[in-house]
Amino acid sequence: MVSRAPASPLTHFDAQGQAHMVDVGAKPATHRVAVAGGRIEMQPATLALIESGNAKKGDVLGIARLAGIMAAKKTSELIPLCHPLALSRVAIEFEASGADGSGATAVFCTATAETTGPTGVEMEALTAVQVALLTIYDMCKAADRGMTITGVRLLEKRGGKSGHFVAARA
Repeated sequence: MVSRAPASPLTHFDAQGQAHMVDVGAKPATHRVAVAGGRIEMQPATLALIESGNAKKGDVLGIARLAGIMAAKKTSELIPLCHPLALSRVAIEFEASGADGSGATAVFCTATAETTGPTGVEMEALTAVQVALLTIYDMCKAADRGMTITGVRLLEKRGGKSGHFVAARA
């Protein structure tokens, strides 16, 4: 006899508690947008290296931007239960921050993913941010192995049945 799991808000589990891909076939196609963000903290000298464009491996932010875009397009290959999506737009933006009150220097990354379809693009935006930040780490690790990726989260989501979401300020 199979025991039934209690009702759950977790949509990737069936009534028996087994993982499954959510059926979105009957959902209407709507315009959907997700914005995610995160940061990589580093030594001031590492940030100066990035900003000067003199990193050994080349244009750090340009390559990280391409890596983030490519990652968004590959999300369903990386996250087992994600649907493959026809993305209409992926944009990656970076903002360097000098020493703040805590003395940290960092590069902030924001990724925006868009599609028109039956399911959202949150995972694509989050994946884009993670991979873009990992690429910065990879390209600068010879200069600073102590970099820290932090604060990766969904900032905003529009479209679909659940409506508009905006994260509280961190």
